[in-house]
Amino acid sequence: MKPLFTNFDPVSAKQWKQKIQFELKGADYNETLIWNSPEDIKVKPFYDKEDVKEVISVNTPESEFKICQNIFVHDVNKSIERALDSLNRGAESIRFTIEDETIDLEKLLEKLPLDNTPIFFHFNFISIDFTQKLATIAKTKNATIYCNFDPIGQLAKEGNWFTTNEKDNFETINQLVQKDNSLSLISVNSALYQNAGATIVQQIAYTLAHANEYFNRIEVTTPHTMVLNIAVGTNYFFEIAKLRAIRLLFNTIAAAYNQNWNCHLVVSPTKRNKTLYDYNVNMLRTTTECMSAILGGADTIANLPYDALYHKDNEFGDRIARNQLLILKNESYFDKVNNPSDGSYYIESLTQQLADKALTLFKDIEANGGFLKQLNEGIIKRKIQESADKEQDLFDTGKEILLGTNKHANKDDRMKHDLELFPFVKIKPRKTLITPIIEKRLAEKIEQERLEKE
Repeated sequence: MKPLFTNFDPVSAKQWKQKIQFELKGADYNETLIWNSPEDIKVKPFYDKEDVKEVISVNTPESEFKICQNIFVHDVNKSIERALDSLNRGAESIRFTIEDETIDLEKLLEKLPLDNTPIFFHFNFISIDFTQKLATIAKTKNATIYCNFDPIGQLAKEGNWFTTNEKDNFETINQLVQKDNSLSLISVNSALYQNAGATIVQQIAYTLAHANEYFNRIEVTTPHTMVLNIAVGTNYFFEIAKLRAIRLLFNTIAAAYNQNWNCHLVVSPTKRNKTLYDYNVNMLRTTTECMSAILGGADTIANLPYDALYHKDNEFGDRIARNQLLILKNESYFDKVNNPSDGSYYIESLTQQLADKALTLFKDIEANGGFLKQLNEGIIKRKIQESADKEQDLFDTGKEILLGTNKHANKDDRMKHDLELFPFVKIKPRKTLITPIIEKRLAEKIEQERLEKE
């Protein structure tokens, strides 16, 4: 190995800035080239070692990330067929959504290669007996199974606990943790905050505060994994830094409790910037978002099909979503280098700034009673709504760009089907965090134009 740059003199940040100012020919450097993000981070045109206070050690094992297939279980036989087909076509893990206890778990998992296929479950209920059946299967078949119980996330999304009594939810999970350690039981639905319109700093802080409620209420004596379900948006480098900051701060806070917690990041693209109009552009957005997820250190990635906003799960959409990840992994070689963000002054600086700001907000939440208290009082929802309204205003005024939607849009572009087929996400009761998707106003305008023509 020969040094490649020994013949070049080092260039300081001051010299770079002087050169840039010369090229600007009188234009103001700060106004022209520095922009302020919604997280109140001033983004500069270049970064060097002077911008990194300290080297951050965040282990992001890109070579180990798994491609996940989402499957909603209604008909067990069809779900088995779909799972096996997905695994044969490149999926490496499965995430089942189950709504009630009538599903036959033994039959659902019988034909799957559980010894080398991690299985995630999303339950819309909590049951000791049902979970014990799953634990028995996990032990018998040496399977890696994540149950993803998140009663706090259920409260945030729907305004109600799994059971009528708050205390019962945590007592049930504590019983399950004490009974068996063959399953990973706890998860945090961080994607809810991103899709509702929270800033990146809020997403990190609320994720940590959400997890901290479980640290305080769930007693673990053996190493236990908490699944963090995260959504990534369109701000490429910020999203890479977000995942790194979440992992860094989670490990820091877990260590402070002196508990054996570690985190598993399950990442999906956001729904906030997906379009109903020129919908094929969704494939471009989900591709760059999956790239952010990989480079940020996601353990598992479940891609969002390009037609997910207006179409039920279907073979074509799922196959395209999987193939996007297969191309990134097997043809673009995104799985060949661990910790690829290390050494990037820009990403290192963003990670540090996001982590610092999120930790400050986290401490403020804890100082004012904790996440659950602020959630019940409507403070969390109000703060996210304020951020979502600011984002909507930036979108409406063209200051935040979505190509093909509020810039370079095709005026003649219309959806193939009637607008009534696409119900928009509505604001649910007071405690819920779901907000309208970003294109609601555009859709209303188009609908109004259609009615006027008729």
